[in-house]
Amino acid sequence: MTYGVGYLAALMTFVACDMVWLAMMAPRFYRPTLGDIAISGVNLPPAIAFYLLYPIGLLIFAVNPALRSGSIGSATLYGALFGFFTYATYDLTNQATLRNWTTQLTLIDVAWGTLLAAIVSAVSFWTVTKLVGGG
Repeated sequence: MTYGVGYLAALMTFVACDMVWLAMMAPRFYRPTLGDIAISGVNLPPAIAFYLLYPIGLLIFAVNPALRSGSIGSATLYGALFGFFTYATYDLTNQATLRNWTTQLTLIDVAWGTLLAAIVSAVSFWTVTKLVGGG
């Protein structure tokens, strides 16, 4: 039950927060920066796969260790670190290989990924401790 509740909390928080971010930032920042390398719309299969898989990583590397220690601060810190390293990997690879990818885009996206993963991990930890009682 712990894993199911944690996953659902992480998934719902992750998707909701990222959809708000993308709705605000895609037309203002991502599309103008990426220009002709951005597709119109979304390629749903890989997008769905990403949104289903990423919360599993947060549970494994941030939430579950924090449940063992009983610390929301640990969930938040390890979530932030997971977000930083995963988003940095993605963004720096894109910056190294895509002509339109800018340093500004990398910095903003990595900052967002760090904050988003920290929030999602904290919310998932809190939800599990309130609904299930911890690890």
